[in-house]
Amino acid sequence: MLALKEQLKKILPPWLLSGYHLFLAWLGAIVYSRPSQHLLVIGVTGTKGKTTVTEMINAILEEAGYTTALINSIRIKIASDSRENTIRMSMPGRFFTQRFLKRALENECTAAVLEMTSEGAQQHRHRFINLDALVFTNLAPEHIEAHGSYEAYAEAKFEIGRALARSRKRPRVMVANADDKAGARYLTLPVEHALPFSLSAQAPFSADERGGYFTFEDQKISLQLPGTFSLMNALAAATAARALGIPVQTIARALGKLTVVPGRAERVEAGQDFTVVVDYAHTPDSLVALYETYKNRRKICVLGSTGGGRDAWKRPVMGRIAEEHCDTVILTDEDPYDEDPRQIVEDIAHGMTKKPEIIMDRRIAISRAFEIALSKSNESKGIPRQARDNQNGVAVLITGKGTNHEICGPKGSTLPWSDVAVAREEIEALLRKSRV
Repeated sequence: MLALKEQLKKILPPWLLSGYHLFLAWLGAIVYSRPSQHLLVIGVTGTKGKTTVTEMINAILEEAGYTTALINSIRIKIASDSRENTIRMSMPGRFFTQRFLKRALENECTAAVLEMTSEGAQQHRHRFINLDALVFTNLAPEHIEAHGSYEAYAEAKFEIGRALARSRKRPRVMVANADDKAGARYLTLPVEHALPFSLSAQAPFSADERGGYFTFEDQKISLQLPGTFSLMNALAAATAARALGIPVQTIARALGKLTVVPGRAERVEAGQDFTVVVDYAHTPDSLVALYETYKNRRKICVLGSTGGGRDAWKRPVMGRIAEEHCDTVILTDEDPYDEDPRQIVEDIAHGMTKKPEIIMDRRIAISRAFEIALSKSNESKGIPRQARDNQNGVAVLITGKGTNHEICGPKGSTLPWSDVAVAREEIEALLRKSRV
């Protein structure tokens, strides 16, 4: 089936493919009786932070008494039924989403939160979904090969904004990041409420690897999630929720309860004396943000960078960033698809001035990182734990896959996978070995 789809893409003219996708979007809405008309529907788009912002909005809505439905790259949730998203799409096909919204109504949901992507918009998956609100997080180069250019990528994202403008709902709310130069365009959309958010305007604020806080409408909002990027995501969610009439105290309470977003700066604890973090970071900006969050740590970084068949331009950039921020860099396989995985890794290495350690087996690469971390931790045994945590502690940062549940190889082959599960298994094995 996948091969047939790829052949059709090559044979059919773009206008015909576009019309085909648009027809399916319309048909899906008709078949399932346009369910978005009867729900509060909030979309989130942007290059980075989409999944986290959807989780934060969902948590706020639940705290406010809504029964929610949610689709993002981590999970698919309807009311109390939450399941892992195993389809590798954060914005599934037209019939899927319309059916999902219909099921949400049948299960007495009152709100739906949708992660919305440029590739989904390219195939009209956003059409015939009546939005009440849209959040724009940021824009950075991504999926360039899939769209043909950065400009085309940006235009596909903005088409989701146009969908909000076309929505029959009233009032419509557009929330956009004013710290991102693309945010201004979203704020010009003809909607009832166009609201900017800017972290620099929320002083005082502070963030580190254990969490942070910012001020919102004179209310201190504290987070247990790490990094300045978490504050920015929380501010986006808070701005949207406030526009929907949710009290700031409810927003603060909901955000303060969030302890983890799976695969997003997720700590792995298995009794080890060093920090282990799994993160989805797959853009240069995201990688820098993660590394700087752990700036006081001696970092061992496991890096796979981009998968096969896309965004090859950023491979050496990611390598350079890792070398600049990490004490040790281990390059490994990620999702090669039909590309030579060794060549992908060599592309990353081209951005580095020193020869990195290359271990193609991702499990062995992670295990090797833990061996190095244990050795470095043993060197710090005489230093009090608090001092080690703040200045001399060791952190293993495993990036690229987050919660992705498989490694994708050639001709559609897959290998079941979990960075978190593998990390926990390898820590436990290392600790058993060290006690012998």
